[in-house]
Amino acid sequence: MPGCIQEKCDEPLVTPLPHAAFASSSMLSGSYAPGYAKLNRRGGAGGWSPLDSDHYQWLQVDLGSRKQLTAIATQGRYSSSDWVTQFRLLYSDTGRNWKPYHQDGNIWAFAGNTNTESVVRYDLQHSVVARYLRFVPLDWNGEGQIGLRIEVYGCPYWADVINFDGNGVISYRFKNKKMKTLKDVISLKFKTSESEGVIFHGEGQQGDYITLELKKAKLTLQLNLGSNQYGSIYGHTSVTTGSLLDDHHWHSVVIERYGRNINLTLDRHMQHFRTNGEFDHLDLDYELSFGGMPFSGKPSSSSRKNFKGCMESINYNGNNITDLARRKKLDTSNVGNLSFSCVEPHSVPVFFNATSYLQLPGHPNQDVMSVSFQFRTWNPNGLLLYCTLADGLGMVQIDLNDGKVSVHINVTQTKKSRIDISSGSSLNDGQWHEVRFQAKENFAMLTIDGDEASAVRTNSPIQIKTGNQYYFGGYMRRINASVLAPTLRSFQGCMQLIYVDNQLVDLHSLEQRKVGSFENISIDMCAIIDRCMPNHCEHGGKCTQTWDNFKCNCDGTGYSGATCHNSIYEQSCEAYKHLGKTSDSYWIDPDGSGSLGHFKVYCNMTDDKVWTTIIHDLQPQTSVSGSTPEKPKELQLNYSASMDQISAITFSAEHCEQHISYSCRMSRLLNSPDGTPYTWWVGKGNEKQYYWGGSAPGIQKCACGIERNCTDPRFSCNCDADNKQWRKDTGLLSYKEHLPVSQLVIGDTSRSGSEAKLAVGPLRCQGDRNYWNAASFNTPSSYLHFSTFQGETSADISFYFKTSATYGVFLENLGNADFIRLELKSPTHISFSFDVGNGPIELLVRSPSPLNDDQWHHVVAERNIKQASLQLDHIYKEVRQAPAQGHTRLELYSQLYVGAAGGHRGFLGCIRSLKMNGITLDLEERAKVTPGVNPGCSGHCTSYGMYCQNGGTCVEKYNGYSCNCSKTAFDGPFCTKDVGAFFEAGTWIKYSIPQPPIANLTREDLSLSFSTTNTPSILMYIGSHIQDYIAVVLRHNGTLQIRYNLGGMKEAFKIDLDHRNVANGQPHSLNISRHKRDIQLQLDHYPPVNYALPEAADIYFNLTKTLFLGRVVETGKLDPELIQKYNTPGFVGCLSRVQFNQIAPLKAALGSRSISPVHIQGELVESNCGASPLTIPPMSAATDPWHLDSASPDFPLNEERVIPDGVNRNSAIIGGVIAVVIFTILCTLVFLIRYMFRHKGTYHTNEAKGAECADNADAAIMSNDPNFTETIDESKKEWFI
Repeated sequence: MPGCIQEKCDEPLVTPLPHAAFASSSMLSGSYAPGYAKLNRRGGAGGWSPLDSDHYQWLQVDLGSRKQLTAIATQGRYSSSDWVTQFRLLYSDTGRNWKPYHQDGNIWAFAGNTNTESVVRYDLQHSVVARYLRFVPLDWNGEGQIGLRIEVYGCPYWADVINFDGNGVISYRFKNKKMKTLKDVISLKFKTSESEGVIFHGEGQQGDYITLELKKAKLTLQLNLGSNQYGSIYGHTSVTTGSLLDDHHWHSVVIERYGRNINLTLDRHMQHFRTNGEFDHLDLDYELSFGGMPFSGKPSSSSRKNFKGCMESINYNGNNITDLARRKKLDTSNVGNLSFSCVEPHSVPVFFNATSYLQLPGHPNQDVMSVSFQFRTWNPNGLLLYCTLADGLGMVQIDLNDGKVSVHINVTQTKKSRIDISSGSSLNDGQWHEVRFQAKENFAMLTIDGDEASAVRTNSPIQIKTGNQYYFGGYMRRINASVLAPTLRSFQGCMQLIYVDNQLVDLHSLEQRKVGSFENISIDMCAIIDRCMPNHCEHGGKCTQTWDNFKCNCDGTGYSGATCHNSIYEQSCEAYKHLGKTSDSYWIDPDGSGSLGHFKVYCNMTDDKVWTTIIHDLQPQTSVSGSTPEKPKELQLNYSASMDQISAITFSAEHCEQHISYSCRMSRLLNSPDGTPYTWWVGKGNEKQYYWGGSAPGIQKCACGIERNCTDPRFSCNCDADNKQWRKDTGLLSYKEHLPVSQLVIGDTSRSGSEAKLAVGPLRCQGDRNYWNAASFNTPSSYLHFSTFQGETSADISFYFKTSATYGVFLENLGNADFIRLELKSPTHISFSFDVGNGPIELLVRSPSPLNDDQWHHVVAERNIKQASLQLDHIYKEVRQAPAQGHTRLELYSQLYVGAAGGHRGFLGCIRSLKMNGITLDLEERAKVTPGVNPGCSGHCTSYGMYCQNGGTCVEKYNGYSCNCSKTAFDGPFCTKDVGAFFEAGTWIKYSIPQPPIANLTREDLSLSFSTTNTPSILMYIGSHIQDYIAVVLRHNGTLQIRYNLGGMKEAFKIDLDHRNVANGQPHSLNISRHKRDIQLQLDHYPPVNYALPEAADIYFNLTKTLFLGRVVETGKLDPELIQKYNTPGFVGCLSRVQFNQIAPLKAALGSRSISPVHIQGELVESNCGASPLTIPPMSAATDPWHLDSASPDFPLNEERVIPDGVNRNSAIIGGVIAVVIFTILCTLVFLIRYMFRHKGTYHTNEAKGAECADNADAAIMSNDPNFTETIDESKKEWFI
């Protein structure tokens, strides 16, 4: 491709030039002429200085021809106090339509000199090709004036140029009429003032095509490698890149294709994508057309505009198209006027900033006002035009308001003082838009983009007499105060083709101050920047912008932050567990800010391990028939996550497994006669696997073959025996590098009587090595090193640390001048510091409590082109906005050091789960080979032990911790799951306290939760080898009684809770503690009440023997009052959370029924119905044996209300005097209710709705106390067994 001639493009280009090649805005005198502005020269006054040192000065150099420029250098004027401290660089091919040099997404301001003699050289971040250069001083030495000497470095540049006038195309004809390519490389440069136009196009008769075109000044590549007529393969692919490409500056395009993989590069920004469809070759017929689409008679082709502008260096698969056209080797008959020089546009743009205005003279006292202009901007609001009418008739203002053009006419001669019209929408899209406004007597019309059909007109009474001045883009602040000022102050953007009273304004005459006036504008330049291209909003965030800034809308992306960089979800189920979450479905994002995205999994946290479950769509026991080895049946498994997402799970997991099952009848599985399996599965990487569940890779067997218990010992699978009876081969696939199963291929179900059924379970993975990946730093000089951190424009770092030290560097990475560092600066301060070239920045976050407390703390640091942030423990945060101008790229070169840094204090302690831009660094693996650093870290319980509740104890593990709930009445990962059961009539539990018995107790802690409507009953009874006992009794009237018989007294000591009826179907909790004679009792949420045993009572509970729940069935001498009054018919209802000291009898009964010391009489089914408050969901209808399909849980089948006197419904019926018929009906009703209660297991938790209709004191308190957690809405019916 034509370009730079020399290998090293660094020769001085200004020094050889004559004086005539230089120009300037002005000069102080002849000896300060621009021709003396050559580096290190002392001719004339030693350099260039303008007549006035202000912001309208410039120095221009003509290099004679287009050159490739790689560096610039500046120097002050010789032996003076004149030098420039800051300047901009503009470049152009023609000395018109200047383009400012951009760097890091901004118009770049170069730092200049600090004295007269030192040379400051800048190597351009990207080279430019231009003939003319302008140096525009922005600031200079305050004790002198502007003074400048320059040099430009580069090399010659030459390229063939073709001008397209929009009327024809150039056709490159293929030698073989058809071109079938697997690989293509197409490159060219173009410049245009048009926003639409086809750059090149090719197509084939099979439906293949490739088109590169401009649409709304953006570049669109459309490609189709082939579709089929059935529509199952759809190959059309369209990708858009770039914007503002109608600026009439050169833009470079390179398209590289290999099969379906495409690299599209526009002005150094590369975009990679894959085409749709399944084909790899591009089939084109006859020709490739440049500049438009050849006329084919198709309606679609004629509707697309041809390209109008210039192209150079067109290269198609090694063929120089521009050179072939210049040598007339191509068909140019359709080009029209073919020329090899670029025609420049006639328009002259003018650039406005927030403090600009342009004042132009008009033709005063005309009775018709006519103005038109084009503008482009990103701002939704701005002043476009302002003028006053003659003779005090009023004023006219045209502005941009919320993306619409509005005209406001303030008139003084009519009662209606203001006339408003508006048109257009979303005109702040960066595109050129034309505004035409015409007004005369009693008529005004506004037209946008030449659309006459949608022009807005008004016939309001107005009188027009034009004034003598028009202000564009702003107005002079010294305007006459008596004149109504415009409502908007300024405009940021560009204008061109300005017509005033039907005459085109000569902006070059304005620049020479021949007409009008202006302030802070740039003529012949439109310095518009698309800050959303490239899009810095990550993960699908929507970018919106104004002239100076952009912002990202992250709604619906699953990410947050200034650039939508941070995932709002945790990285794994393990992370959710350690936030205190329980089993449920969760969104996870394994790589955080990486590209994988979030997806939903089920986290099973019911035991001490955390399982991540990913489901698929293959139905269980899928039947397969009609398959042969030659034409096998394929079953595809589609998962709820992509393969890349699943790979992230399996990679970080400690163990993965997937259950697979093959049920067969005359259908062989693996070992066919020739050794090739009939059936196999496909796993990760589309690799075929020939082993089955329960076996291992490389062993072509099933589980029975490994265990040597197959139905037929001659085979290694049950199904390979080819029996006519149903057989099954099943087992777990646990080699995680092969998982998940993505496809099953079945090949032996075509014979008569042959049939197979397959089932594949969900993928289950346990553990998260990334979350617990840790290293311990034992000496101040110890550290780990990794490859250089790549975070040029967006970087995030997160980790956990624990330490007892007062300071230390967590990590550091250096560049030539750039760096990034995170450290513990003091026991209460975390520091995040970096430098991207604008000077060091430090963010400090202070913790109110010391951080060297040897507990885990979480640090998250982020830096992007918008802002930097530092967060500690999800609470304390500091945010610093990035400067509007300046460097944005973090350029690092050294290794990344973790745990220490050169010249800084090392870190002592542990670092865990270190992630940088979504990638977890393997600290453990590196620590294994590094002196002074150990893999792993102990002491997790110091930070996470608080999650073990209800008396559970924290147990340290190498990777994390677990909660031991064995000595509690609770279960689950955090000992928070209620363990409860429903007792039918006749159900009871006996727990034999292990021998030898616990002798001479002086302290007991007893707790339980229950719900029932049946009285009387014994809830709990603890007996002994002698006559000592403790009992919790529910009396006939629904009140509780606690009985202590510890000896020393003739009868048991009783505590009666007479004022509360607890047999009301509500869950109630009871906690009892005794120490010697002191007893503390708490019922529900009421305050604890203290009692004392009599002095005569013994303080020892001797020789404990058995514990009963629901009923006492014991031999020996028992308290006759207890047994006779309360033991029959037994407890019917729910018990939960039952605990006596460290004994949990109900939990033991439900967990290990076959093992002594538990004996169960009757049917006992686990349920949460006695929990207070309810903490686990009710049983489903499918698992509830008392649930009837015909019954709805919302239908009031078994309502029993407590009546005011505390007597239940049976007692009321028996005690009343009722007629025989009514008595019979009510008795029958009671019988039916009890029958349904027994067989359906329904419990209703209806409470009074207000204190005014409360049945008792309990109900009144519950209805008035909004914080009473036990109150359950009347509509909520709890179904349990």
